[in-house]
Amino acid sequence: MTRWRPLPDVLPREARHLVEQLRALKDRTGLSLAELARRTAYSKSSWQRYLSGAKQPPRGAVQALCRMAGAEQVRLLALWDLADQTWPHGAAVAAGPAEPEADEAPAGAAYRRWRAAALVSFGVIVVLLAGLLWVLPVGNG
Repeated sequence: MTRWRPLPDVLPREARHLVEQLRALKDRTGLSLAELARRTAYSKSSWQRYLSGAKQPPRGAVQALCRMAGAEQVRLLALWDLADQTWPHGAAVAAGPAEPEADEAPAGAAYRRWRAAALVSFGVIVVLLAGLLWVLPVGNG
């Protein structure tokens, strides 16, 4: 069983209850955060933020943890709905004296940015080449 740090005092009661239930489910699985990350679509650092109360877990993370623990999703999703109404949206909740973590972009975001930049660059090159071919004199040879 994991020894959990106390939840932030600023966390509303509904959000606190959800996180406590998620912690119990995580403990029930016997999985480490790294193992949980490998078996779900959420990173180890994301799970750490969700289970520390620093950030609201997405609905999909709650569903994934329920599946891993063999728990009934309906009850936890109802708790998620209640917590969603009260969770401090916007900035993450300060989780106490934990070290600051950089904001984590979704897994494919960096690739999508790179692909968009590559496509724009390719388009600019094609337009420049077309313009160059248009203005160059044609040889009369």
